[in-house]
Amino acid sequence: MAQVEVTAKKKRRTRQLRSAILTSVGVAGIIAAAAIAPNALRLLKTTGVNARLRYRTKTVLGRLKHDGDIEFMERDGKKYVQLTEKGERTLALYREKLRMIERPRRRWDKRYRLVIFDIPEKRKRVREKIRREVQEAGFLRVQDSAWVYPYDCEEFIALLKAELKIGKDVLYAVVEEIEYDTWIRKYFGLPTD
Repeated sequence: MAQVEVTAKKKRRTRQLRSAILTSVGVAGIIAAAAIAPNALRLLKTTGVNARLRYRTKTVLGRLKHDGDIEFMERDGKKYVQLTEKGERTLALYREKLRMIERPRRRWDKRYRLVIFDIPEKRKRVREKIRREVQEAGFLRVQDSAWVYPYDCEEFIALLKAELKIGKDVLYAVVEEIEYDTWIRKYFGLPTD
């Protein structure tokens, strides 16, 4: 397998593990740190994560703590993990993205949702994260920093803006018509009038 594919696969697994851990802690409220690995294993059985999961879980827990998504606390000699306020926002973003991906397609209201962003070069990592998030959520890139989606996704964009602290740098628009949109309609499986 090529190096780019290997790197992408590792990043995907780490994101899946991160999401599973946040979900486990979010569902349980407070959870014993030792109980996270088995719960994450059950949640990730379908993703093909292998035997090195305990090490990865520990590493992801460290990153989640470093990012401020979780906090460790000790009670009766046992270590527990709890979501922080930031972790709850991150979990809400994951849930909304999953809802967009897994939701059965409704009837299209003949309006496009356009997301446009202009992030300066000094915040390149944020710009790349926005691109990755909207692509994973099912958006279609129409230009470098312009993405389109045919259904309501305002909640997802609001959560993404809050998570990345980007406010005015990202614009959300509901558009009645885009010229030469046949390729967009085909991509989303929409009726072509």
